[in-house]
Amino acid sequence: MNNPAGNTGRVLRAGLRALLVLTLITGVLYPLAVTGIAQLAFPDEANGSEIRDARGRVAGSELIGQSYDLPLEKGQETPAPDLRWFQPRPSNGLGTNSVNTRYALVLSGATNRSGDNAGLVRWVTAAKAAVVRDNSTPGHTVKPSDVPPDAVTSSGSGLDPHISPEYARLQAHRVADRNELDVATVEKLVADHTDGRILGFVGEPRVNVLELNLALKELLANG
Repeated sequence: MNNPAGNTGRVLRAGLRALLVLTLITGVLYPLAVTGIAQLAFPDEANGSEIRDARGRVAGSELIGQSYDLPLEKGQETPAPDLRWFQPRPSNGLGTNSVNTRYALVLSGATNRSGDNAGLVRWVTAAKAAVVRDNSTPGHTVKPSDVPPDAVTSSGSGLDPHISPEYARLQAHRVADRNELDVATVEKLVADHTDGRILGFVGEPRVNVLELNLALKELLANG
């Protein structure tokens, strides 16, 4: 005779066994295998593409931008940039990160404003004026036409760790002036930390701002 209760029990036991086997394979063995392979084949990438300073301490990730600002003063809504250091791309309007506060990261995302948006036009115009003002030094005046697009616009994620070599070189006179360094020395620092196109043709030349500022910090410490 057909035993409905027994059939149900067998089905439940079979389902439980399948659940346990799949959990073991997909939830334990597969993640361990992928993690192990990643650690062996790509240890730097698997551990967050960390950048370390001269003392070997983790300073950040080569994949995520950081801000270089002065301490927020009373009455200020946003901190002023610390002009001793090379500045990254703008990241305004994307909110703050309440999870990782060590580097004061912004949330990943874009402003989603069109190129003719009145608010965006005003912001870019003001940002260009600030770049001209901040980077002009005695004997060296930055013209509005010298300002590259990445100096006044954020990336799609808002977390871009790179700037263009043009923007890095534009900042060289100001960084040299603020740190009492020779301009040629700072320009060489920029050149030494400029990465070319991947495989010679993919992407654009770029400068990792964190790596550049760490090199600048080391130069100042040894100077």
